[in-house]
Amino acid sequence: MFEKIVTILQEYSGADRGSIVPDARLTADLGLNSLDVINIVVAFEDEFGVEISNDDLRSFQRVADIEAYLKQHASKG
Repeated sequence: MFEKIVTILQEYSGADRGSIVPDARLTADLGLNSLDVINIVVAFEDEFGVEISNDDLRSFQRVADIEAYLKQHASKG
């Protein structure tokens, strides 16, 4: 699952794959803006068969937050 998350984040952030680690912050470290975050949420929803609410989205500060959420909620992966 983590590799799929990294692939999606790399596609939208353009960050080096090695910099996408669990403690990386989405905006400060990976340079994602609010539109990027919306796009990655859609990509995660499609990839993992999960619906991510706006309230849940607010909890995504680091890559590890996304992974933990998807492990708990994903129906496939």
